Order: sequence, then structure tokens, then C-alpha cells
Amino acid sequence: MSLVPSKIHYNFSNEALFKLALSHCSSGQDNNERLEFLGDSILGFIIAEELYQRFPKGKEGQLSRLRADLVQRSTLAEIARELDLGASLNLGSGELKSGGADRDSILADALEALISAIYLDAGPELDACRKTVLSWFAGRLDNLDLDSQTKDAKTRLQEHLQGIKAALPDYEVLDVAGKDHQQTFAVVCRIDLLPEPITGYGSTRREAEQEAADAVLKALSL
Repeated sequence: MSLVPSKIHYNFSNEALFKLALSHCSSGQDNNERLEFLGDSILGFIIAEELYQRFPKGKEGQLSRLRADLVQRSTLAEIARELDLGASLNLGSGELKSGGADRDSILADALEALISAIYLDAGPELDACRKTVLSWFAGRLDNLDLDSQTKDAKTRLQEHLQGIKAALPDYEVLDVAGKDHQQTFAVVCRIDLLPEPITGYGSTRREAEQEAADAVLKALSL
């Protein structure tokens, strides 16, 4: 029986690559960090090429903004959830206990690693990988508009709170773990409208703050 969720819509010749792509660094030395590195670049190229083809009149700044929206951590985590990747993650006991299987940063990294695993499994041609990745992003790509101005989570949260005359959010760094070049930031976001603070994680403080703000927006059903 295949280990690969059917929603991925790709059949691996070497399922060991899939297993490696879903192995977080907390699980041991054989993990997905190198695959994640490669997958980040492959994803960026596939999305950039697709946007270039879809929007022949799009300016560089417009295309760059659309690409940034599509490959941001929160979007990748949403897609990972849609593909049921959380159930296939290989996590260390600490991450498992702390809810790492549903953490945006871990899911987004796993999705990038999965992309490079598909690329390596399919061979030197990019076609199979491109087709698979674009199928995951199809709905989001179809709804893009060059003229829409997408705002990041922190900006949207701040504007919402200002609009209802509520106190602005407070962000606090709870923890910084890992080596200098592989740090993970844990940031909490507190607002008066929620009884408990919400934590976000990221490889930079800004990413962690954005993830926390995005989680607060979801908690507010915005």
C-alpha cells in the first residue's frame, strides 16, 4: 500500500524520497532540510513562469507581489493541509507533543521538500513536477488579479482592529531555538478580543509575527 496521500496526484517510483521529504529535522539526521532548500527554488521558478505566461501585460512589481503571495508560508501550509501532509509527517517526540504536525512552518517546509522530491523522482525533466505543483495551486492561480492589492496578515489585523476601535496587537518573542543559520522564532500575538495569546513560528521574527497574526485572523473568522 502506498505511503503517499492520493490528494498529491503523483505516483512515486521511489517512495523513500516521499518519506524523506516528510521527515522534519527533529526526527533525526536523515531529514528534509536539503530537499526543502531545493524545493524552494523549484517552486519559485514554477510559479514565476506560470505568472509570466498568464499575465503578458503584468509588470515586474505586480508579478513579484503575486508570486510572494502564492509562495508565502501561510499559503504553503494551507496547501499542505489540503494534501493531508500532516498525517504523513515524521516528527521528533517534542514536536509531536507540541502540535508540530499542524504548525505552518513545518507544513510549509514539508511542501517545499515534497516538490523537490517529485522533481528528483520524475527525472531531469520538469514537466511532471510542474504539472503536479500547478494542480495544487490551480484554484488560487485562477483567482488572481493584477490590480488587487493583497496585504500581509499583520497589516490586515491592525487595520481590522483600528476599524473597530480596539487596542492594537502586541507581539512578543517567546523563544529562539536552533543554530544561528537555522533559527526558529516563536512569537505570541495578544489582542483584547481573544482570551489567550496565539503563537506563530518562523525562521525570522517577521515570519513568526506574520504567522501569529494570520492565526489570529483565522481565530476571528476574518
